[in-house]
Amino acid sequence: MAAGYEQLLEATIQHLEDLKGRGVRHVAVTPETLRALAQPVKLTPPASARTAAAPAPSISAKTPVPVSSPVTPSILHKSISEAATLTVTESKNDKAAAMAALRERALACTRCPHLAASRKHVVFGVGSIEAQLMFVGEAPGADEDELGEPFVGKAGQLLTKIIQATGLSRADVYIANILKCRPDTPGQSAGNRKPNPEEMETCIPYLHEQIDLIRPKVLVALGATAVEGLLGKTVGITKLRGNWQTYRGTPLMPTYHPAYLLRNQAMSQKRIVWEDMLQVMEKLEMPINEKQKNYFLKA
Repeated sequence: MAAGYEQLLEATIQHLEDLKGRGVRHVAVTPETLRALAQPVKLTPPASARTAAAPAPSISAKTPVPVSSPVTPSILHKSISEAATLTVTESKNDKAAAMAALRERALACTRCPHLAASRKHVVFGVGSIEAQLMFVGEAPGADEDELGEPFVGKAGQLLTKIIQATGLSRADVYIANILKCRPDTPGQSAGNRKPNPEEMETCIPYLHEQIDLIRPKVLVALGATAVEGLLGKTVGITKLRGNWQTYRGTPLMPTYHPAYLLRNQAMSQKRIVWEDMLQVMEKLEMPINEKQKNYFLKA
């Protein structure tokens, strides 16, 4: 096999592996590249053959000579790289458009008439649609219903601190709920209630589509209701937390809801949740320093 061909093949394989590592699943190749690849490779005959061959006819200076540009590894690498960059850009644009369309459908949803009548805002979700880490909660509370954003109340503020403790920000992750509307509380001026199974079954297709579009590397289910909605498991969160589960091929870490830590602020419980987050960081291959390892440990 010619050395040039081996270099071309090696460069192509390496570049495609790099693209795969970045999450690219489809590579568009331009017609120019395909035409170049279809060109026959002209091999230089050995010296003995050239000696034995008949002398080539003379060509005047004005005679046009067709020249085919060789497909070198660098040219092919550049062409594939440009096509892949275009594909990644188009993919991001398509994802953003699909998420925007999904959001519009959710905002106009009236599948649960009692929730649509009592809500102030549909709480769709917030964060990066390119996030590697996605948090799933139960349902909006009063603060979330007022502002139209998940996890902005006291529990949300605690979740933000947990996210920041990993070295990330809310803008780096994606946060959503099983239910997009606040469960109604007829006759109550305050407080929240757990979504019922019918409400979760009706609303969760929106969440499934969000997850399918974002394709996070890790999911964190905050509380038993989130686990039940994603996995259909009604086992107590105490038994499930800290143990990896799988949602349609995506690693899922169940842990306590931040509201639980607001009710039970024992250092031991904070450490339990943080140990779950350390597992998440390890799964995402995030750096973990000594300070982070020792959060909420007794002095």
